[in-house]
Formats: sequence, C-alpha cells, structure tokens
Amino acid sequence: MALLEVKIPPMGESISSGILAKWHINDGDTVQKDQPLFELETDKITSEGTAEAAGKISLKVAAGDEVKIGQVVATIDTAKATGSAEPKKTATGEIAHPNAPAPGAAPSTASAAKDAPQSPAVRRLAGETGVDPANIAGTGKGGRVTKGDMLAAGEAKPPGPVTPVAAPATPVAAPIKARTESALASAPAGQRQTRRKVSPLRAKIAQRLVAAQHEAAMLTTFNEVDMSAVMALRARYQDDFVKKNGLKLGFMSFFAKAVVHALQEVPAVNAQLEGDSIVENHYYDLGVAVSTEKGLMVPVVRNCDTLGMAEIERAIADAAKRARDGKITLADLEGGVFTITNGGIFGSMLSTPIINPPQSAILGLHAITERPIALNGQVVIRPMMYLALSYDHRLVDGKEAVTFLVKVKQAIEDPTRLLLSI
Repeated sequence: MALLEVKIPPMGESISSGILAKWHINDGDTVQKDQPLFELETDKITSEGTAEAAGKISLKVAAGDEVKIGQVVATIDTAKATGSAEPKKTATGEIAHPNAPAPGAAPSTASAAKDAPQSPAVRRLAGETGVDPANIAGTGKGGRVTKGDMLAAGEAKPPGPVTPVAAPATPVAAPIKARTESALASAPAGQRQTRRKVSPLRAKIAQRLVAAQHEAAMLTTFNEVDMSAVMALRARYQDDFVKKNGLKLGFMSFFAKAVVHALQEVPAVNAQLEGDSIVENHYYDLGVAVSTEKGLMVPVVRNCDTLGMAEIERAIADAAKRARDGKITLADLEGGVFTITNGGIFGSMLSTPIINPPQSAILGLHAITERPIALNGQVVIRPMMYLALSYDHRLVDGKEAVTFLVKVKQAIEDPTRLLLSI
C-alpha cells in the first residue's frame, strides 16, 4: 500500500491554523490528481486544497474542525488510483487498457481537465447560469475550470432565458434572484432558523471593522461627480482599447489614476499614524475592495502611479478573480496606502465606507444615476455618481479631505487634467 499524506499547506508566517470548512469529496472516494479536496478558512484568506496524486482517499478530520498548518487531514492510497486495475479482456479477446486512448485518438490534456470532477462552486454556477463548464477554456491548474472562469463566462453570455445544466431555467440577467431562490430551496422544510459557526474570515472582518470605528476619529465627506466625460471617452475608444489590450476599459482605472493624482496633491491623505509618529508614504499601492462568497477582501494593486490604464484594469481583474477563486495570498492583501470600494455595482446610492487600518482614508463609489442638475443656468440630465471619502480626522483635517475629494471630482469630470497633472 502506497499512502500519500494530505497536509494543510503553509500560508504565511502569521497563519498557524484554520478551519477545514468543507470537504469536496467523501471518505473512501477515488480522487484524481489536482482534484479539489477541501476548503480551508483562516482569519485572512480562504484557500482550496487539491490532490497531489490519484487514488482512494481516507479522511482524518471532519468538516468544521480546526486544523494546524502541516497537519495530516487525509491519506491517499495511490495503489488504488483509477486506471490501475488489472487489464480486462474485451469480447474479442483483446486486452483493454483502462488508461489507453481510443484507437485513432490522441491524448488531450484539455479533454482530461474537462472530464475531471468540477468543484461545488463551478457546479452551482452551472446550475444558476446555464453555462456548461465543458465549453469553457479553464485557467486553473491543469486546465481545470474555476469559479472565476464561470463568472466571466456568465457575464459574457448574452441575457435571456437559458437552459441550466442541473437546475430550472433562470434568466442570466437575474443572478441575485436565482441565488436567493437557491438558498431558500436549501433550507430544511418547516425550519424557521438555521445556525452556523462564524467563519474565521468573517470574524476577522468584524473585529477589524469594529476596531476601525473605535480607534479612529472617522468622518465622511461627500461630493458628486458628473460621469459624462469618462463615459464618452470609454464609448469613443472602447473598441480600440479592447483590440489592443484584450480587455475592456472600465471606470476603476480612471478612479485609480484620479486617486493617485489627488494623493500627490494632498499628501496628508497618503499618511498613517503609528503610535506617536506620522508615517508619510511616497508610493501609491491602492487597495480595491472585492466582494467574495466568504466576505470582503482588499487585494492591492502596486505602483499605480507608474501603470497605464490597461495595466491597472488587468491587475484589478486578475486580483478580483484570484480572490473569488480562493487563490489570493497574504502578500496580495498587504501594504496598501489607500482603498477604493465600489458599492455602486450592487446598486448603492450612498454609503459611509469604513477605513481599512492602518490606512487613513477610503473612497466609496456608488451607482451612476441619470438625474437633473443645474449647469450654466440650465437644468440638464446627466449621469451622476455620489462620492464618499471616509478619513481619520486625527491625521487628516477637513480642508485636506474636501480638497482631496474635489481633486478626484475634477479629474473624473475632465480627464485631460490627468495627462497634464493639474
């Protein structure tokens, strides 16, 4: 018997344990190499463990148990891997080899990846959106389709009725409704409440949010911005941008550049308190809040002052995908000087975002709504967005906060300012 130990992998010096939140397989199952085995939740990140070899698995801990880094949570009997069975004879007396390709067929890595068992998240999204994982080019290990691949495919798919793989038909345009119905369907019949343990990540988020409100003299100032210029710029150059860079030009890169410009003009916002010292930052690593199933994460885009618009868009998209796929690392979350959070994608009109310590400020973006405004003595309809800047009043004065927000507003309403640095 050849037993391979499945251990909890190292995840950074500050993480020594976590919760094995979920097994993706059952005790005694035969697993394939690179197949997802378990989901590990820590107070900082959520990650997925995969099989290093094929074979029959024996579980050593239960879902929900606390586990230590390096702890053995299962073993795989590689001698009982699929395909290692004794050769069988066909009806014609020929030996059939389990792992041999069919006559005339060449081995295909992509085909093997698509035949591999899909993760629960991929299967759930397949049921909700009607997107068949078999039709997607996977970006995961060995070509495996990830949750991020499914989300991207769902966004690219034209709206309208679809035929799900394993669920009733649901319009792609209503993913929130679909998920709500799915959640209701999974609740035990006749049960008015369900109870589950708070995950380490959710507990850490709660702890940090409460600490931020208790420790900082937090204040929020507001403004509104006319999005006409940026929207016209995107419409004019979107096709050329996509042809050259292979991705769409979004709003976030404009706001990232506007924030960098404002931080350069108002350096007090790019500082933080450490004990009785004020630490002034002279670099521009921006955190971009990303909503995941496990909670809010803030991956950091490095050196935004030196990146072009396409590089910022690509970095944000990559970080968001890895966060949703559970592949984010501690290094991705550390070192930001300022955070941008966009509640507008969920329809938020206005909010007061909470500072992400030890940063001194955070910018909240909101939904773009056409509404009447007064312009040059005339009432006109314009696409408007509310901006909210929350800041630590111990370090940033009201004048500096308002000036910062005005600089962001000016840069978005007249993007030429970003080119001229005025």
